Amino acid sequence: MALQAAAILPSALSILKEGKSKDSTFLGISLSDHVKSDSIYTSLRIKRESKQRKFAIRPIRAQAVVEAPEVNQAAPAGKKTLRQGSVVVTGASSGLGLATAKALAETGKWHVIMACRDFLKAERAAKSAGMAKENYTIMHLDLASLDSVRQFVDNFRRSGRPLDVLVCNAAVYLPTAKEPTFTAEGFELSVGTNHLGHFLLSRLLLDDLKQSDYPSKRLIIVGSITGNTNTLAGNVPPKANLGDLRGLAGGLNGLNTSSMIDGGEFDGAKAYKDSKVCNMLTMQEFHRRYHEETGITFASLYPGCIATTGLFREHIPLFRLLFPPFQKYITKGFVSEEESGKRLAQVVSDPSLTKSGVYWSWNKDSASFENQLSQEASDAEKARKVWEVSEKLVGLA
Repeated sequence: MALQAAAILPSALSILKEGKSKDSTFLGISLSDHVKSDSIYTSLRIKRESKQRKFAIRPIRAQAVVEAPEVNQAAPAGKKTLRQGSVVVTGASSGLGLATAKALAETGKWHVIMACRDFLKAERAAKSAGMAKENYTIMHLDLASLDSVRQFVDNFRRSGRPLDVLVCNAAVYLPTAKEPTFTAEGFELSVGTNHLGHFLLSRLLLDDLKQSDYPSKRLIIVGSITGNTNTLAGNVPPKANLGDLRGLAGGLNGLNTSSMIDGGEFDGAKAYKDSKVCNMLTMQEFHRRYHEETGITFASLYPGCIATTGLFREHIPLFRLLFPPFQKYITKGFVSEEESGKRLAQVVSDPSLTKSGVYWSWNKDSASFENQLSQEASDAEKARKVWEVSEKLVGLA
């Protein structure tokens, strides 16, 4: 499943060889066929044409090596080669985000914008992962602040880079929290970061995705099995349940309304699961509203149980100790960070995964398939309501 690097150099050399071969044939002029009075003029004309042809070849060589990570020799003459893709990955300083950034960057086909809250942590992580400096850029993004989201979008546009794929991966998980904490705007932290921060980011960058000339533009929002109550993991209490959205409509501020989407008592684990339901509903609403018009592929996924990820750093020590071996030897659902990163990278770039509106999963043989979402996570009417309420909360309506 690992992505393969493009064979740039052999393709570029092949182009040059072919060009030289044609030039020598075209310019193979026999001077014996000309009279002596024309020989000087003919020689000068040949030299001038030869220089012009050599000059015309050079831009082709530069384009093949610098701009195009992959050259299709079977393509029709004159067709442009594929340029390096540009992908934004949120939460790319650790876990699934870092593994995905590494998997994409090491192919040479992608430049990864690592959108992270901690710049220095991201830089150390990229170096530790062995990522080539020319294949990534770190930009500050704090999804718990809508002002930071807007600043990131402004900074990204100022960079002049195109946007071909956006990966909404970052997440906050506070399963042992007894009391809610809040974002800069006063939203409960899990939903405010995982859903509302990504919702605003995706909406603002949608125009940038529309303008991309890349063959397959994609917007990917990472989901979770814990938000799907049609699975065993999704039925572990507390179960995800958005209810009638009264808490979300009230602003999740815990003052004059509940900090939970359904209006109930605060529960850190449930807040995370509810945010993942919102993520999966948002992906489907994006698909319904924009896929046909823009051609952008909208997708979600569950890459498997990454039991060693830092997402569980706020859980109790005993859970962190026992959960990895439990997933590895009992449920057999354990997936390494490296493998999960390759799976998400596959959703970013694999030509076979361009179907929009899909929630991707992988079987025990690491083969991807379209998974079934729970009734709530696939409720079109609830998706519309979540979208409209979220628009108001982030200032888009």
